Amino acid sequence: MSGELVPDRGELRASHEDRDQVVEQLQIAAGDGRLTVDELEERLDVALTARTHGELAALLTDLPAAGSAWAGEVAAAAPKELSRITVDSGSAKRGGAWVVPQRIEIEARSGSVVLDFTRAVIALPTLEIEASVRSGSVKLVVPPDVFVDVDDVAVSSGSAHSRAQIVPGAPVRLRVHVTGKVRSGSITAGPPRPPRRSFLQWLLRRPRPTPALTR
Repeated sequence: MSGELVPDRGELRASHEDRDQVVEQLQIAAGDGRLTVDELEERLDVALTARTHGELAALLTDLPAAGSAWAGEVAAAAPKELSRITVDSGSAKRGGAWVVPQRIEIEARSGSVVLDFTRAVIALPTLEIEASVRSGSVKLVVPPDVFVDVDDVAVSSGSAHSRAQIVPGAPVRLRVHVTGKVRSGSITAGPPRPPRRSFLQWLLRRPRPTPALTR
C-alpha cells in the first residue's frame, strides 16, 4: 500500500521462540519413529542456527502437520488413538502445543520422558498412560485443571507419586490415569516450576513472576 516491498513470510527473521517450537516438533517426530537419531541431530543443528522462517519450515516439510504447528498453530486434526514413546539412555519430551492422544505407551529403560501439558491441545476428557520404567524417569508437568492418578502403578524399588494441585470445585479439563510398573526409576506428576528471575529482578529483589497458564 505504501509502495514498500513486503517480504515473503519465509524471509522473515526467526525468533528464539520460533526455533524452540521447531525443536519440539523435531523431538516429537523422533519419538514417534519418523526421524533417526542422526537425522534428528542434523536437523536440530540447523534449527538452532536458523535465521529465517523459511529455513525452519524446510526442516518440517516431510513431517505430518508440521507446516503450521511450528509457528504455534496446531493443525485441526483428531487426536491419535495411540502414541508410543521409547527411550534407552536418551530423553523424549512432549511440550508446547502438542495434541494429546487417547492413549500413551511409555517404555523408559534408563532415559527420561517429560510430558508437559501446560500448553497442550486437549480434545478428550481422559488419557490412559501405560508406563514401564526400569531405571529411567517419567515426569508429567500439569496445570491446575489436569488431574493425575498414579495409584494403579506397581512399584518395586522406585517411586510413583503425584503432586498435581487441583482447586476444589474447579472444573477438570483432563483426567490422566497412569498404570504400569516401576522398578528402580520414578514416575512423578506436578505443576510447572516458577519462571526464573532475570538478573535485573534479582538485583532489585523483585519476587518471582507467576507462571502464565494458557488454556
